[in-house]
Amino acid sequence: MVDHRRLSLSLRTLQAAKHREDLHPALDELCVRYGLSHMTFLVVCSGGRSGLYPYYCTTYPGRWTEIYVDKQYFDIDPVINVLRLGFMPVDWSSLNQPPAQVSRVFEEARSYDIGPHGLSIPIRGPKGERCLFSVTSNLPKRDWSRLRASSIHELQILSHYLHETMLSASGLREVNRYRNLSRRESQCLQLLARGRISKQIAADLGISENSVKLYLRSARLKLGSVTSYHAVAKASFLELIKI
Repeated sequence: MVDHRRLSLSLRTLQAAKHREDLHPALDELCVRYGLSHMTFLVVCSGGRSGLYPYYCTTYPGRWTEIYVDKQYFDIDPVINVLRLGFMPVDWSSLNQPPAQVSRVFEEARSYDIGPHGLSIPIRGPKGERCLFSVTSNLPKRDWSRLRASSIHELQILSHYLHETMLSASGLREVNRYRNLSRRESQCLQLLARGRISKQIAADLGISENSVKLYLRSARLKLGSVTSYHAVAKASFLELIKI
């Protein structure tokens, strides 16, 4: 179940992050709001635009970030491979058992209070962008499972909104103009943001499920979005819909 007020507040937090230096405190605020230990957003590929690689924003302790970058853990971290698995969120517990070298990396991370549990969401932009949003938790396993289940829908929307914010605030991409959404397209996106699925949206609006899918598809095309979650985030980012 989506906590609409929490999601709306979180989007406002990201909306206020206009510059690169605003991103870290924004992530700190989101961590507190969702009861998470840390958040990290990583730009693996900026879609052909020049810039630092890898570009990232994280709430991890500075010393751990330095170690991770200096030792080039990007090259062996199995979490990075989540980008190759598609669009769905991946719990770190489902990752293939890492070799001894990688296990030491995870052990070292835990020594910096990164947290034993994590979830990563891959983001693919229409211009070849490849980004990864990850959250971690120090909660007991059962509590982590509950937190993940109650917030995963919102985190998917936030990951794509953060994608837009990061690329814009870092100068890696300019914000382009997009065609206005129709009333039905806006309604479908707003209901999707509230956790409704196509069948439920159809019932809410008194239209067919196929019509809902067509409206979501046309919204994605207008916004240049790869997924419906991306369309929701981009429409909110561009203030075409209110969540």
